[in-house]
Amino acid sequence: MAPPAPRTARTAPPPVATASASRRAAGSRALLPGLVLVAGATVLVLLGARLVPTISPLVVALVLGALVAPVLGRVGRTRRGGATVAATRPGVAWTSRVVLRTGVVLLGFQLSVPEVLALGWRGLVVVTTTLLVTFTGTLALGRALRVPRVTSLLVATGFSVCGAAAISAMQGVVAGPGRTPGQVREDDDGVAASLALVTVYGTLAIVALPWLASVVGLSDDQAGLWIGASVQEVAQVVTAAGTISDPALATATVAKLARVALLAPLVTVAGVVVARGARRAALARVGSTGALHGDASGTTAHATPPRVAPVPWFVVGFVAAVALRSLGVVPAPLLAVLATATTLAFVAAMFALGLGVDVPYLLRTGRRALVLGGLSALLVTTTALVGVLLLT
Repeated sequence: MAPPAPRTARTAPPPVATASASRRAAGSRALLPGLVLVAGATVLVLLGARLVPTISPLVVALVLGALVAPVLGRVGRTRRGGATVAATRPGVAWTSRVVLRTGVVLLGFQLSVPEVLALGWRGLVVVTTTLLVTFTGTLALGRALRVPRVTSLLVATGFSVCGAAAISAMQGVVAGPGRTPGQVREDDDGVAASLALVTVYGTLAIVALPWLASVVGLSDDQAGLWIGASVQEVAQVVTAAGTISDPALATATVAKLARVALLAPLVTVAGVVVARGARRAALARVGSTGALHGDASGTTAHATPPRVAPVPWFVVGFVAAVALRSLGVVPAPLLAVLATATTLAFVAAMFALGLGVDVPYLLRTGRRALVLGGLSALLVTTTALVGVLLLT
């Protein structure tokens, strides 16, 4: 009879690995209440958005978040509700940061470079010129009107590129680390103001631009190019151009895609500027406080803040997604799934951002932003029309 096989001693997992796994599990559990809240709001928004297809569900989500925020604030002040509301904060913060940037990456799968190039060089010149003039002009107008810097940047991005999606991408750049609570509130209010302006003036464009195109005597292709180069939201472009003709709709859609293609370089340049500005400010703070640290040789030197990557990872992911779509390696069924996932990500992130909006503050300070939006809408439509008349 063979002797029994010796038992293999079980090796206990290293204490460090066990502690790390426990922290990860605890972190995941901490996110759950906030994610449940955001998921429920996302489903509600998408169901309600079907009733008003001309309004972006992103805007609806942000408005819903702004309306829910005071209710959560009142619940949080009660004895039992305080812990419940506090439990949702980690998941909400994670959504407004990670899910938002993931949505920007997924947006790239809706863009194909060959489709954009089909617009022709004249159309591309009209789109590019309109974007640059609108972006720089809106920033200058914002300074003249004394609109907060972040709000001016987001309005300029939304009106010049592609509405809510562009605002979301730029918000990911300006929402860097190290912000004070006041800066966080200003950023959230800037997102709310810019999304509201894109909705208001884009809705007016749906009615005004097709009528003005017939008054000016534009052809269907010219009208489509004008609408695609100047109207903010994709849904607004489709609605406005679709009232003219199918050829106008086709041209407007391609022109809109060309604007979306310029999102990555615009956000990249803004990221470089913001990163340099943040580093200069940090160096100035270090110099003013005289913060010193010792080095290995025993000498002292001024502490310098770490460098921040000027090109955010989600912009790199956006470009990679555009490349994959342009190469034709992503099957059509998967593209449809990714388009739905993009909408879900943006809606969830906008609701999370809406929870941080200070509505009374926004109403008190929103007059200048309203004027800025009107001037930006006038600038983008006029510039695009001049380009269409001169080049096509």
